[in-house]
Amino acid sequence: MADYFCQFSCVLDVGSSESAEQADAIRGELAAELDRHEGAALGFEMEIDHESGPGALWIHADEYGEPEHVTRFVLRCAEAFGLKGTWGFCWSLSCSKARIDAFGGGGLIVNLTACETVASIDCADWLARHMTDPGQPAGHRLQEASGENGPQSE
Repeated sequence: MADYFCQFSCVLDVGSSESAEQADAIRGELAAELDRHEGAALGFEMEIDHESGPGALWIHADEYGEPEHVTRFVLRCAEAFGLKGTWGFCWSLSCSKARIDAFGGGGLIVNLTACETVASIDCADWLARHMTDPGQPAGHRLQEASGENGPQSE
């Protein structure tokens, strides 16, 4: 039997040690909500990263992470602490055994000021989209995917 993993590691700076303590309470509220409404465990661990700063939160998952849970948490922190600018993270999907469609990953950018997702990408969707365009020959699709025809935006 194969084990499937979602892993990530990122830092969110909430500005101060007081905000970091409040962020831990927000994390606890989200965990309780997920358990109550979805029967799910929170899909990340969080610790204050004192080396990066008093308000730096290290958000990570070694095995069974849930990027959606991280996004919900970050948006709640952005609203609670009036965070500004953009923030993002990426994750990897892997498997303990070689399986078709078991590897990939993604990334996400959040506008903290507006408390909304700006852009995201899922590697499997991106690959499928570029490999199934029937209007282009296979060689051209691969050149576009590798960026040989200039930068590609998603």
